[in-house]
Amino acid sequence: MTRLIALSAAYGAGGSRIGPELAQRLGVPFLDRAIPLAVAERLEVPLDVAEERDESVSRSLLERMLAGFIGADTGAPMPPTPEIVSEQDFRAATEEVLLRQAQTGEGVILGRGAAFVLREDPRVLRVRLHGPRAARLRRAMELEGLDEDTARRGLTRTDRAHAEYARRFYGVDIDDPGLYHLMIDATAFDLQQCVELIERSAFALAGAG
Repeated sequence: MTRLIALSAAYGAGGSRIGPELAQRLGVPFLDRAIPLAVAERLEVPLDVAEERDESVSRSLLERMLAGFIGADTGAPMPPTPEIVSEQDFRAATEEVLLRQAQTGEGVILGRGAAFVLREDPRVLRVRLHGPRAARLRRAMELEGLDEDTARRGLTRTDRAHAEYARRFYGVDIDDPGLYHLMIDATAFDLQQCVELIERSAFALAGAG
């Protein structure tokens, strides 16, 4: 069975719930918040700086750049992140963390461009969780207890940031089916069913190899 999964999850697709459950089912580590910690240690910078540069964090550096340093919610200027090290340094360090984890042959990695960084590794099952915008909006409100306006802003901001991250750093369309073994409309199933679909695919990919 393939025990190394790269999950790319659109906002509201339930990646933060599916990922840990899948890792538990497979008996492998789940990598999400541990990634910026490892990057901070690698670059010898404070964790909050690494978290701010992390591509999955709301108000990330990339989102600031996309917003022209204008606060999306208040319209107030947002101060730029101090240039302790460059964004290229953070990207390289993140990729190093992903490749180091891949060397272990196991883990469920959520986001951070793992599906792009590890796409040449035949051991990695690459999965995209997505769904219609309206359905993802409802799922986000349900899972996170958000009101509609807050969820809508989060969806617009995060979708845009993730798409730009993939395009800018890896030259890919984040929703290109050619990047993934499996694309799931996660809003069409409950979260447990999504976990089971990915788990079965991990078995199937190993058998196909």
